[in-house]
Parts: sequence; structure tokens; C-alpha cells
Amino acid sequence: MWRRTYLLLLLIRVYFAVSPSYIHPDEIFQGPEVIAGDLFEYRNVRTWEWTVAKPIRSVFPLWPVYGLPMALLKALWSREGDGLVSPTAIYYTLRVVMFALCFVLEDWAIHELVQSPRKRKNAVTLVASSYVTWTFQTHTFSNSVETLLVLWCLVLMQRIAGPSATPSSPVDEKPAIGNDAVPRRLFVTAGLALGFLLVLGVFNRITFPAFLLIPGLQLLPHLLNRPLALIAILVSATFWLFVAIATDTAFYTGPAATTSFRALFSYIHITPVITPINNLLYNTKASNLKQHGLHPHYQHLLINLPQLLGPALLLLAPWPLQRSSFNVDGMLHNPRLTTAITGAIILSVIPHQEPRFLLPCIPLLLTCVRLPDNKTWRKRFWIAWGVFNGLLGILMGIYHQGGIIPAQLNMPNTITTSLLNTNSNAKHVDVHWWKTYPPSLYMLGQPLHHPTTNDIVEIHTDPLLGANKSTLLSSLTRKLPPCNDQESLLTKFTNALSNNNPTQVLLAAPFSAFRPEYFASSIPSISNFTFTLPTDSDHGEENGKGLRLTHLETYRRHINMDDSDFGDDGVVPTLSRVVGRRGLGVWRVERECAMPTGEVIGE
Repeated sequence: MWRRTYLLLLLIRVYFAVSPSYIHPDEIFQGPEVIAGDLFEYRNVRTWEWTVAKPIRSVFPLWPVYGLPMALLKALWSREGDGLVSPTAIYYTLRVVMFALCFVLEDWAIHELVQSPRKRKNAVTLVASSYVTWTFQTHTFSNSVETLLVLWCLVLMQRIAGPSATPSSPVDEKPAIGNDAVPRRLFVTAGLALGFLLVLGVFNRITFPAFLLIPGLQLLPHLLNRPLALIAILVSATFWLFVAIATDTAFYTGPAATTSFRALFSYIHITPVITPINNLLYNTKASNLKQHGLHPHYQHLLINLPQLLGPALLLLAPWPLQRSSFNVDGMLHNPRLTTAITGAIILSVIPHQEPRFLLPCIPLLLTCVRLPDNKTWRKRFWIAWGVFNGLLGILMGIYHQGGIIPAQLNMPNTITTSLLNTNSNAKHVDVHWWKTYPPSLYMLGQPLHHPTTNDIVEIHTDPLLGANKSTLLSSLTRKLPPCNDQESLLTKFTNALSNNNPTQVLLAAPFSAFRPEYFASSIPSISNFTFTLPTDSDHGEENGKGLRLTHLETYRRHINMDDSDFGDDGVVPTLSRVVGRRGLGVWRVERECAMPTGEVIGE
């Protein structure tokens, strides 16, 4: 029964791994976007973290996680056809890689850390059935990589310390093996691996040491008794630290540092780029954190952890329905629990707090959950746990900003179809993204060729994020020819008929972003969401009737929770708008210009 349950949960994990939801922009712009741009020479966006004078993001951890799969994909693809790798193949390859890393490394680490066979099944089941595992861990977050690194650092520390050094758990676990003799080769190998993971973890995220503070202090006495393990850690960490600094220095310095090893060593000696130090200095300034949003110090413990753990959080403390033998003292000495709690407390000191920052805590805490002994309450827990993870899994794993990635991957086809349907010779296309996360540019792939002239079509992406309607109208109308310019109405009419406009303007936005007051009559159906968006004198001139939005594409698996306004609109109207009119649309935008007689030009 347990094996069938685990297999089912594994299939669910696979499904969410290949579902293109978009949880946060960092899952793209802190990793895949940069590496894809370098390897495939695709257009890409480098956010401020990569372009400031003292960059705070390291490429060292990106190459083994994202660079290696992309390089292998490029090598395999080069044997077929023109050798150009599809952005779709890149995206889904990385998602499959993250699934494989989660499935193999996370589940394996839990088997190592939970030594009681009797309790191991519950721990694995809880982790495998968590929506955090289904969604966050299968996305390309640095936090997801950090989770795996924390788990495996704990595993290696446990191997170095030996089985007898593993404290009893809150459920009175007994080590599966009791032999204290650890072969010298084993703890030296573990030390070498631990040194590498420590450097990789620090360069991946500056928060990484917070989770290993207590385990590291507990390991010190064992390292003093096993000096070879300590030497192995120091030698390995020193070597990989040099490699990490060299990698970042070469990346940020450019060709001048990569002409020869001598040139690289010179730059490392004079102007090394040490991104963790830059990151630490940046995040110690409250003015910098304020730009990203400040949260109360209790955000992690009282809001984010319940959001990630749900009903499982209630079972981390003793309660009446559990046996009186609940070992509170054992809980306090459980390395998994202390690692998670100390990490969460240290991160709570930092005023910028997002739920994903606590990802390393989740599998550790779930391995410490003690299920109710009462069968009725145990059944109720599993029902509540299933409903909680099912709902949040569907939201975060399927619908959360879920139309952006499919729309961007398909954007070249959408543009080609629009150009053909309008018989346009446009060589420039401006795509405005409104009320969405910013799209990746590497997903546009190779330069687009016009379907009839074969000229290069330049695609310009303009992410408007959460801008208001007035900003949207200003951005759109700036790209369109005005109705009252010096050109005669006859010329306008001729150009409109020939569709000889130099630029086409597209808009990608959630259907829910268009509120009822934007329409003169009823809201059009999503199947044919073509309408006119009225403009005022500031945007449309005296002869303008508005902007005509011609519906091109629909991506129904999209919900924009960032546009929710429960306070002003109320809960039911907001849910009716955001969930009821879920989906992302793509429109061609044209200005409707009225003739003096009232006729409309262009549409």
C-alpha cells in the first residue's frame, strides 16, 4: 500500500514539474535566463543583481545545476538539423532536471536522516505529498537548490560524526545501525564532499549558513577527534572557493580576464569579484531592503510557515491526542528540528521575508511531525493535509501566472499569424505585458523572420507589471500613430487599408485585469474577447474613438493573485473576477480613428 501511495505521489510530482506555472520572477532571472543567454546567444535580461558595480549573484552554482544540462542539450541538438535548440526544449529540460534532483536527492537525504524504518515511511510520505515539494522544489529557484544543499550537508555531517552521534528524535528513534567505527576513507570522502557543498551553498544563497550554524557547532567536537575529516573539509573548501571566485571574476570582468590563466590570476589578485560578500553588504542596508518590501519580524514564523506547512504545523508540538510519552526533550535535541528552527529564527531578523526563503525548513520539519495516535484524528489529519496541499498545489503549480510562459514560448507564432492576417510588412513588434510577471526573453528564441518578406522582425518586450490603466494607455498610444497628426485623413485611410504600418503593437494581460467599468456595455466572452478600450483626450486626441483590441490567443490556466483587491472590492466580487475570468489573453492593438462624418478608419 505504501509503495502504491508513493508511486502515485511521484506521478503527481511529475505532473506539476511539467506544468508551466510561474511562482516568482527569480526562478527565471536568477539562473536560467543568464545561462541560456550565454550558451545559446539568445536575447536575455540581466536584472540589477547582475549589472550593479558590485554584483550580488554568482554564476558558480548555476553551471552545474543549469549550465551542464543546457550544454548537454546543445551538444545533442547540434547533431540534428540546424543545431538550434528550441526554448521550449530548454525550459522543460530544466524542469525535468529539477524534478530529478528533487526526487533523487531530497528523498534519498530523508532516508539517510530519518534512521528509524518505522518512522521513515511517514516522513517520506509527508514530504512527497507536500505542495511545496510538488511546486517550489520542481521550479528553478535558488531556494530549491539551497534546500537540497542543506539536506545533504546534514547527511554528510551525520556520516562524519558517526551513527552513535545522532541524537534521538522526538519519537524515540533508534539508529538503524549501531556500529561506531567509521572507516577513515568514508569520513575523508564525506569531508571533501562537504567542503564543496559548503562553498556551493554560500555562493548560491547568502542565507545558507543560517541553517547550518547549530549542526556545524555540534560537528566541531567530532572533527577534533577526526582531524583527517577536518583537513579534507578545509582543503576541499579552499579549492572550490578559489574556483568560485575565479568563475565569477571571469564572468563579470569579461574577455579581458579570459585571454589566459595569467590574466585571470591577475584580476583575481587585484580586483576579485566575491559575490557573497557583495550580497551580504547589500542586504545589511535597510534602505536596500526597503526597495524589495519590508515585513514584520514575525512574518516567517506566524504567516509564512503556516502557509507552507498547513495542518502539519499543528503536529510539531505535543497535544492531548498524542501519547504521554511524547519526548519533548528529544525534540529539542533533534538536529533536523533545531536546524529548521534556528534557520527560521535567524532569517526572521532580516526584514524582507518571503515564504520561499523558508524552503529548506519544510522537509526538515515534516520529518519531525508526529501523527495522532487516535485513528479518527489521524484520518482527519490526512484529509485536511490532502485538501490543503491539493488546493495550493493546483493554485501554485498550475494557475499561478500560468499563462505567461506558454504565451512567451508561442509569441513568435502569434506574431507571425498576426502579420499574415493583417497583411502587414511591420519590421517591429512591441509586446506590452500588463498585470503580469515579466516574461523571459530567452524564450523568444532565434530572431523572427517576417513570413512574407523574410526580413528580421524586431520584438520589443515592455513589462508594465502592475501599472494602472492610465500608464497602460500611455504606453500603448506612444507606439501607435495618432489620429490628429499632420498626415491627411485620406493618407491614413489608404495606410489602414494596406496595413503598411511600420510597427505592430500587441498586449498580453489577464482577462481579470479588465474591470467592468472599462467597458461601455457588457464584458465580452473570453472565447472572443475583442473590444474597444476608450481613451481620453490625453491619449486619443480629438478624432480618436479609442484603442481596438483584437483577440489573438487565450491561455486559460492563468490566475493573477497580485491583482486581488479584497479590501475595496470585497471577497466574492474579487474571486468572481480573478478566478471566474481566469486566463491570459494576447491582443493586437490598433487605434480607432473617426472620420469627421463619424466613419471609422482601420477597423
